[in-house]
Amino acid sequence: MIELEGVPELIDPVMICAFEGWNDAGDAASTAVGHLDREWKGEVFASLDAEDYYDFQVNRPTVALEGGVRKITWPTTRLSVVRADTGEQSRDLVLVRGIEPSMRWRSFCNEILGYAHELGVEMVVILGALLGDTPHTRPVPVSGVTSDPDLARSLDLEETRYEGPTGIVGVLQEACAHAGVPAVSLWAAVPHYVSQPPNPKATLALLNRLEDLIGVRIPLGELTEDSRAWQLGVDQLAAEDSEVAEYVQSLEEARDTAELPEASGEAIAREFERYLRRRDGQPGPGGHATESGGLAEGREGGTSGGPGAPYLRDPSTGHGRPRKPSPRDEMAKDDAEDTGGAEDETKGPDDTQDGEGQDASHREDGGTDRGGDGDEGSGSGR
Repeated sequence: MIELEGVPELIDPVMICAFEGWNDAGDAASTAVGHLDREWKGEVFASLDAEDYYDFQVNRPTVALEGGVRKITWPTTRLSVVRADTGEQSRDLVLVRGIEPSMRWRSFCNEILGYAHELGVEMVVILGALLGDTPHTRPVPVSGVTSDPDLARSLDLEETRYEGPTGIVGVLQEACAHAGVPAVSLWAAVPHYVSQPPNPKATLALLNRLEDLIGVRIPLGELTEDSRAWQLGVDQLAAEDSEVAEYVQSLEEARDTAELPEASGEAIAREFERYLRRRDGQPGPGGHATESGGLAEGREGGTSGGPGAPYLRDPSTGHGRPRKPSPRDEMAKDDAEDTGGAEDETKGPDDTQDGEGQDASHREDGGTDRGGDGDEGSGSGR
């Protein structure tokens, strides 16, 4: 039985999940959820029973001395809640952070969905990271996928068509679909030649895409500067090895060639719109990076958080409904009616990764991404 004593009534709650292990290359996804927890001072209200889901010979407990007393910390999955309050808008986030379970995956997903149901969660967003042939010198590709056709259309996402080995991210997303809970997976592509954690640049890209998806500005703290320092460090290491430098250059050329059609006035306009939206929103300390995997835009042409708000489902009817408009949305609507103008419908940039989390041996398009070999932390499978 799920106990939720002490958890207040939540405002438009969205559940954000990330799991260490196979779906978390460079620890990018789990670090992103950890960042949200720290920035908004999350309060843990529940944890799953470790003995139900983990093999302690695979994920061993740790022991530490606290005030001269030995304390054991067991590997598990914890749930916390944070209030994302930016002054103009408020929304609650239910953060799920843990380790990919060793056993009983269906029971694991059912327990998480039980919490989602009791808390009135309107959408589940699962973060993941995979290894791929992407240069560290370019913006991190972030793909958004879902198995819900309505959600795919309203948020400009890809419908998942992946077939092959999967991880807890894929299993949880499918469990959400069967339960009628809108679910999206966001995948960041991490350069396979620099896969060791941390990877603040990939974490930053995931948070930027998440921000667009849920319509809430995320304070980034020192992540922007950490991302620049990370790239500078990798630049220096690559410069010391001519073969690595040559390989990175080949990846850059391939990436630039593939994205050449996006080097258009429409793409530049989208990025400028993103800049204006964030400037007008007065982002908090730390600012926002301009690198992202692209905008998740509403069906009517508005970006997430604007008039074309993120897709949400009414828990009582199961039907889609828009997010509650903010005062800023109403003012923008009035201005548009006064001027008689209409926003041109835009389309988000094409994803450069398929977002399925698969490695080279499992890519359905026959590509040659040099992903992980299935070891923990490779993020090589959904």
